[in-house]
Amino acid sequence: MRILISNDDGYSSLGIHTLARIMSEFGDVTVVAPKFHQSAMSMSVSLGFKKLAFKPLPEEGPGKWYYLDATPASCVKFGLEYMYESRNPDVVITGINHGTNAGTAANYSATLGAAEEGALNGCRSIGVSVDNFSPNGDLSLVIKYFPRIFKYLMENWPEDSFGLLYNVNFPNVPESELKGVRIARQGRGHWEKEFREWDEEKLMDYYDTPWQKELKPLMPGERAFMMVGDFVDDESGIGDADHRLLKEGWITVTPNNLDRTDYRELKRIRRGLGTDVLDIL
Repeated sequence: MRILISNDDGYSSLGIHTLARIMSEFGDVTVVAPKFHQSAMSMSVSLGFKKLAFKPLPEEGPGKWYYLDATPASCVKFGLEYMYESRNPDVVITGINHGTNAGTAANYSATLGAAEEGALNGCRSIGVSVDNFSPNGDLSLVIKYFPRIFKYLMENWPEDSFGLLYNVNFPNVPESELKGVRIARQGRGHWEKEFREWDEEKLMDYYDTPWQKELKPLMPGERAFMMVGDFVDDESGIGDADHRLLKEGWITVTPNNLDRTDYRELKRIRRGLGTDVLDIL
């Protein structure tokens, strides 16, 4: 099995090294990861005439390792184009992300954005995250249980599946409190009070990772803000939302799709018109 791995925490993160070790049990691993951390980039790509530094990393392993100074989705693009004939690894796996990508976080996630790039190119794609922002967080649940989840998904992947990817999230609980694995839908929520005056001490209450403390020098007249925010749960009590199940101690497996068509609305408006032609010209 040919396995392409990327992430958004950068090539040096604990998560991607752990994922590479897990996946090396299934086949030949190739890692193309960002040079630096790039969270919340979604599916953005490194466009334009920019120098994108690329470097083989023979000291890393298992498998073949490279970094590219580009977005996570661009790293997958690069990997597909240069590492595989006909752009066809058997699967693209992204992560392990340090931080949850359940609920609305999935819309911003660069971990999932990189997996979406794989799906866009017709590859089976899976994003893996753990609900712990610490760069040295406990990944033992992923190590033990993701191989079983991966094996199940690969054996049961549907034939007509263009655009499908899976979003797998692990809770931040000891194994004794793990409830099991649930198939879930993406939960609903939003953030409020997201922009706050720069306060490094306050920021460290949220995160303990060095990249969160980076601050470019201010120009005259500028003020520094940080984006943190308070999550507001918009669920109405339905019990299959991934972010809620995650907090209850479940591993969640959420099928996502690149197709942004709202088929319910498409059906409603066509039914109302009696046609698919909006005759307003």
